[in-house]
Amino acid sequence: MSVRTHVTAVVRACFAALRQIRSVRRSLPRHALLTLVRALIVSKVYYCNSVLVGIPGQLQDRLQSVLNAAARLVFSARQSERITPLLRELHWLKVPERVAFRLCVLVYRCLHGTALAYLAESLHRTSDVDTRRRLRSADSAMLVVPSTRRSTLGDRAFPVASARAWNSLPSSVTNAQSRRSVAS
Repeated sequence: MSVRTHVTAVVRACFAALRQIRSVRRSLPRHALLTLVRALIVSKVYYCNSVLVGIPGQLQDRLQSVLNAAARLVFSARQSERITPLLRELHWLKVPERVAFRLCVLVYRCLHGTALAYLAESLHRTSDVDTRRRLRSADSAMLVVPSTRRSTLGDRAFPVASARAWNSLPSSVTNAQSRRSVAS
């Protein structure tokens, strides 16, 4: 199954569920409507979305259109209204942001020993590489980004994509001792 096929199937299923929810929207209180949307729509869009790293923008836009339609349904908003405030009020990240977030959480878990061993073994800190120990980057929590031959497939591999996402974070986040300490 290709990524395009997966995205098409997810979008089709989500819009079908949105049509069904729209038919009963008026008889549900907002909290019940939001629960339905989260369970039937958002969970499908966000399921295993860390494998969607590096997908074309067109496919990201199709997934984002599902989230936009779901947010408009929850707030009974018109198509012409801006979507960003609605997504912010629902605390929903946009698709590329969510993919990067999930990758970074997975890297954090790998570095702190709570992820699967085979994932953790694919990540290497710059301080662990002998040739980089004397560099300033050795004191940071940065990861080594492996070189790739193909930008289409190699850049989407977990060690490459996750290291790039992790290295793009500020040092206050990468040096945090717990996931909760970052929020405060």
